[in-house]
Amino acid sequence: MASSRSGWAPPLYSLALSAAVLGPLLGPGYLLLRDAVSTPRSYFTDSAWGTTDAAARAVPQDAVMAALSTVVDGGIVVKSILLLALWCGGWGAAAMARALLPSVGTPALLVASTVAIWNPYVAERLLQGHWSLLVGYAALPWTVVAALSLRRTGRWGWLAVVLAAAGLTPTGAILAAVTALVVAGWKKVPLTLGLSVLASLPWLVATAMSGGGTTGTDPAGVAAFAARAEPGLGTVGSLAGLGGIWNSDAVPTSRTSLFAILGTVLLLAVVALGVAPLWRRRRNPVISAVAVMAIVAVLAPALGATGPGLRIGEWAAADVPGAGLLRDAQKWVALAMPFYALAAAAGVAWAAAKLRNRWLPAAVAVAALLVALPDLVWGVGNQLKPVDYPSSWTSVAAALDDKEGDVAVMPAGMFRIFPYSGNVPVLDPAPRMLPLDVLQTGELLVAGGSVRGEGTRAEDVEKVLLDGGSADRLSALGVGAVLVEKNTPGETGKSAQTLDPLPVLYEDDELALYEVPGASPVSQDNRVVIAAHLAWLALLVGGLGWAMRSRHTHKS
Repeated sequence: MASSRSGWAPPLYSLALSAAVLGPLLGPGYLLLRDAVSTPRSYFTDSAWGTTDAAARAVPQDAVMAALSTVVDGGIVVKSILLLALWCGGWGAAAMARALLPSVGTPALLVASTVAIWNPYVAERLLQGHWSLLVGYAALPWTVVAALSLRRTGRWGWLAVVLAAAGLTPTGAILAAVTALVVAGWKKVPLTLGLSVLASLPWLVATAMSGGGTTGTDPAGVAAFAARAEPGLGTVGSLAGLGGIWNSDAVPTSRTSLFAILGTVLLLAVVALGVAPLWRRRRNPVISAVAVMAIVAVLAPALGATGPGLRIGEWAAADVPGAGLLRDAQKWVALAMPFYALAAAAGVAWAAAKLRNRWLPAAVAVAALLVALPDLVWGVGNQLKPVDYPSSWTSVAAALDDKEGDVAVMPAGMFRIFPYSGNVPVLDPAPRMLPLDVLQTGELLVAGGSVRGEGTRAEDVEKVLLDGGSADRLSALGVGAVLVEKNTPGETGKSAQTLDPLPVLYEDDELALYEVPGASPVSQDNRVVIAAHLAWLALLVGGLGWAMRSRHTHKS
């Protein structure tokens, strides 16, 4: 009975810790912060399938949201997935520690959960709005557990499940695939690689079909998105402390001062406590593999931020298809988390044995981790707050229900600052709010410069509007409507010359929607991409069924 109760401790503790992190976001409203955009309803557009000329960065995420938001409010879906991700990340870290260190007790497992949830990587990705990336991050310790099971027993069901779950985004799919390949061992490489490809089919097929992101990306993005040194820490120190995101605005307040040194020292001290105990287990190939993965995950982004590393990255961005996916170098430091959590558990268990006290070392370690990042609590210092959209968006979506063609937007650019979103740039919600494809250039403003997007049609449309060109030119480019978002700064150029003669479909103080007659829709055949999405779903559901069946057979 005691063992059963202790088994519930990590998931319950992880759930409580995750709720403490997300705090105010769990109330009514929608997540709208920098790159994060949740909306009441999403739609099955070409953008959602990833078949526009932009890189398929949110595949199959957007199609999943389009499906789920037909039955459940999209804001609830995103917040539920985010809570589930943090919860499972902490729980998975404990499960991984138990699988690789079977002798450690519950206190050590709770420390592993704390490391996985309470760290700068989680805080920075929350503030940047990368909620779906955190799904892939949370899948990593479970990937270790599932790959270990494949290595020992040959059962692959759970590995299929975690790879598919991590595959909600391309980055998550790569993170989990690397982890699985490192842990499963060379004898299982063909099966592991095959499952990883199936988990990645939606974005691989979408990219192959549309060509988005295969023709090279702007080399300027390499330096703009390189890992960043935090106050008092070099780039290596920032990355070793699981921080160093490229956007200095998307960091907790405690990481913007010399307190970052103390926070990093406390985290690394907890991790370092377990290095010697794990070194004594170095003959365990999985522990050694996870340790090497952590070292590479810290050093590779650091080297990428040096002069030679930037030059190599710029060459790859321009000449290697798909290399743009790698440009946000700091996100790959997520691969260090499994070892950090494992080392923390091993160190606390070792200290508990030395002191003959199960709970004291764990309590000290947890306190140190919490103090290291005190403002992660309650929405990262209350920065993670839900917003309410004005009803104008619903009216505009309804006005487009029976229309054809794509939607162009003004002001120019992809980011907005709305009165209801605070003084923080947010991705334009129009592409996920409206039932038609919304053209976006993909151009990003970063650190005073700009990084070009991959597509060209949206750039052509934007130029026509800014130059005050003819509506006939817009319709020839496949534009059926133009949305003007009034209460946000941005360049509009001479667009009024183009829009004033056009029929008005809807207008109020927030939004104005103009119809462009005679649009020539740019149609896409998405059947192959839809089939790839269904294969991904089959991997997720089928893997779960096979895992449950194998577990039942094993118990019998």
